[in-house]
Amino acid sequence: MVILSILILNKAGGLIYQRDFNEGLKKLSSNDYLVLAGTFHGVHAITSRISPVPGSGGLEVLESDQFRMQCFQTLTGSIKFLIFAEPHQPNIDVICRRVYELYADYVMKNPFYQIEMPIRCESFDKHLAAYIKPKQ
Repeated sequence: MVILSILILNKAGGLIYQRDFNEGLKKLSSNDYLVLAGTFHGVHAITSRISPVPGSGGLEVLESDQFRMQCFQTLTGSIKFLIFAEPHQPNIDVICRRVYELYADYVMKNPFYQIEMPIRCESFDKHLAAYIKPKQ
């Protein structure tokens, strides 16, 4: 199982966390990641409105020959987790939920973290790396 990258977006579509897990990825600038987050937020909002399924949550999976992107949105809709993995990667939804659990345990329970602000939490980074790295 190869996870390429993880992005976390706030409710306004702002990028609050980004981390690459694969050395072979082309490095993007900080601005490129911000544009990617904002663009995905807009596309997600549009797809949730034009979906023929009532109550649809919007774009959840995007697959190409090069990667698979999975979106997990919290029940409150305030945070989106984007996981980029190899194509045809199984059980990405399970990984999304585990990343959310780590976020809840190590970011939201951190008394110094301010909601909607960039995530700068060493324990979250450490536990996320410990979870993702063995799967590489």
